[in-house]
Amino acid sequence: MLKNKLESFLQALGKPLVSFILNLGSFTQFVAKSVYNCFVPPYYFKLFGRQFMSMGFYSLPVVGLTTMFAGMVIALQTYSGFSKFGAESAVANVVLISVTRELAPVLSALMVAGRIGAAMAAEIGTMRVTEQIDALVTLSANPFRYLIAPRIWAGIVVMPLLVMFGDIIGIFGGYIVGVYKLDFNPANYINATMLNLQALDIVSGLVKAGVFGFIISIMGCYNGYYSKGGAQGVGEATTNAVVSSSILVLIFNYIITEMFFSR
Repeated sequence: MLKNKLESFLQALGKPLVSFILNLGSFTQFVAKSVYNCFVPPYYFKLFGRQFMSMGFYSLPVVGLTTMFAGMVIALQTYSGFSKFGAESAVANVVLISVTRELAPVLSALMVAGRIGAAMAAEIGTMRVTEQIDALVTLSANPFRYLIAPRIWAGIVVMPLLVMFGDIIGIFGGYIVGVYKLDFNPANYINATMLNLQALDIVSGLVKAGVFGFIISIMGCYNGYYSKGGAQGVGEATTNAVVSSSILVLIFNYIITEMFFSR
């Protein structure tokens, strides 16, 4: 009796464990193939340009709005807390550090993951369930080189540009609240921002952005490429792409922060 229960327990434990290992191996193989094909010609610059526009230009409004209001909230909350200790002059510095190190990279990545990661998974997933990817293989076109490599390059290139834009807009949002709501002197606020601006803050945010762009692209492509089951499978792939990329963005945000700022 005890032996049967033990066997049942090990069987129940083993199935998800084996499934996890198989999925991990499949994902590792997919990432290796994708990275390899990013550096092997032919290069599809037209497809790269299309993904660049979709991921970059059309994401500017949502990134701008998100980072602007984030900067405004940080300025307001910082003033509310620091005014109790007479440290109102530190508001500009806190907004600068918060936006450049964390808020602009992370919020931009989460917004792009919801917008572009889902779109990538849906597009590639639809091609998978309608056998368009199989048709590419039949025509001797490498789907990794044709479909996935342009998206990965676009993600790596576009995200730092979006984060730079988010940095500017987020700091400007803090400036608006600081000057027009909290009655700071405009010249003093700008001087405090410029004096505390450090290259390491900007660089760490841009490095995060490049990594996040790779994560969003690879998770969107992976979930779409291995989707199955028709329209329902494409929907599940889209959801998995957004959730998994968002989780990985937060995990790697901590890892990269630890690399740059640990002592």
